[in-house]
Amino acid sequence: MKPAGASLIGFGTGTAGGATFRAFDPARGVDLEPVFQSVSGTELEQAVQLAAGAAPAWAKLSGAERNKFLRLIADKLDQHAAILAERAAQETGLPLTRCTGEIARTSGQLRLYGEAAQRGDWLDARIETAQPDRKPLPKPDHRSMLRPLGPVVVFGSSNFPFAYSVAGGDTASAFAAGCPVIVKAHPAHPGTGELVGRLIIEAVKECGLPEGSFSLLFDAGFEVGQVLVQHPLVKAVGFTGSLKGGRALVDLAAARPEPIPVYAEMGSINPVFILPGALAERSAAIVEGLHASATVGVGQFCTNPGLVVLQRSAAAEQFVKALAAKLTATPEGAMLTPGIRKNYRANTAARAKQTGVKVIAEAKAATACGAAPLWFETEAQTFLGNHGLAGEIFGPSSLVVWCRDAAEMRDIARHLEGSLTATLLAGATEAAGQGELIELLAAKAGRVILNGYPTGVEVSHAMVHGGPYPAASDGGRSTSVGTRALNRWARLVCYQNFADGVLPPELQNANPCGLQRLVNGEFTRAGI
Repeated sequence: MKPAGASLIGFGTGTAGGATFRAFDPARGVDLEPVFQSVSGTELEQAVQLAAGAAPAWAKLSGAERNKFLRLIADKLDQHAAILAERAAQETGLPLTRCTGEIARTSGQLRLYGEAAQRGDWLDARIETAQPDRKPLPKPDHRSMLRPLGPVVVFGSSNFPFAYSVAGGDTASAFAAGCPVIVKAHPAHPGTGELVGRLIIEAVKECGLPEGSFSLLFDAGFEVGQVLVQHPLVKAVGFTGSLKGGRALVDLAAARPEPIPVYAEMGSINPVFILPGALAERSAAIVEGLHASATVGVGQFCTNPGLVVLQRSAAAEQFVKALAAKLTATPEGAMLTPGIRKNYRANTAARAKQTGVKVIAEAKAATACGAAPLWFETEAQTFLGNHGLAGEIFGPSSLVVWCRDAAEMRDIARHLEGSLTATLLAGATEAAGQGELIELLAAKAGRVILNGYPTGVEVSHAMVHGGPYPAASDGGRSTSVGTRALNRWARLVCYQNFADGVLPPELQNANPCGLQRLVNGEFTRAGI
């Protein structure tokens, strides 16, 4: 398994002739083989046409067939984990153990979504049987369920070469929902993307699925992504990345003659509110936990804690002093790309120049792609008066906000923009009296954490990984992690006055798929 540097257009490959680029090893500062070819306009059109041609067959696949396909991809990832992790570590600078663990998360996610597809409850099947004698008007038989949208375009992320990229959550959930997928590979780890893409193509062939079920397109710039989002045959988009990039795609999709949904995970500051009781009980443990959360992956997590809010006191000042000392002693790490490192340096330099902002911890970073913690502090009133201080800095940087009292902490919570997470660290009996603060945080975040840390997203049925804008483009009405992620790639369809044999199997009287359905207002798995 070695990457060849060509896009995967259905069962074929792209040809030479377009703009070229190479992957880059940020840890060693060297380019990697091979040379990658950007997809041509003709090849892009072929990929979209193939996906559109495959969409009707995908819509008819049973949940069991989708599950079989997703489980096969997961098995292939596990079988080739060593090779995949080695290439990903070279292209990202991430530790080999992190890459190996991420592969396991990705294969587990594929299996979970496959199980959800086979079980079928996510389809939200509802049946209202006819009442021809109802007065004053008869009631028609009508039945509804979620149906797949069609071809989905997924943009790979820079910071998760597996879990949020070629076979990641957007791709897996779109497949589970019954949609063909075209992935725009991230140029930061193209070799990893190609290797994973080839495994997906293998699974497509082994399951006897249509050629357009999956394509993988390379491009070092933005043009291919823009064309994909604007293509009339593309029906939805999944994106994980910057606020600037996500918003650009949202605007392009909205400007189409037929606007389509863009599910973009974008900026998130992930505030952490620390109450006095928590510091009184376990200050040293919070230093360790917050440091670990803020520095894991060189701070390049969408759930990195970018804001720490607490009341000023002698104990709190001692806590911040201990945390700052640990941060200052933290070794540098390689950021994913030179561009990300450049932005980190520019953004932290700009924050250091803000009036009322002071550096409290600065570790040394000397290598070309290296970055180290750089933390700041400010007063609550300064923060409230400077909207720019609420913005995300992608990397190991956070801002400590000092409050005078609990009321000022609540003011900070009201002032925040949408976020993926909001964390409350409280004493053993302290949380019970924080109902107002907890409600404020729930209004700002998709996941509210009590006495934990925001990094680490469990893949489960109940998880929510989204939030109000700018954390997500749809205002937090969906999630990119967990089985609710399937709903993004489907739309509701109601069938009225259909004969039983003409209905989709999920809505037929005998319930041949064994779904839990809402029949005349009551949930049941029984037939009608």
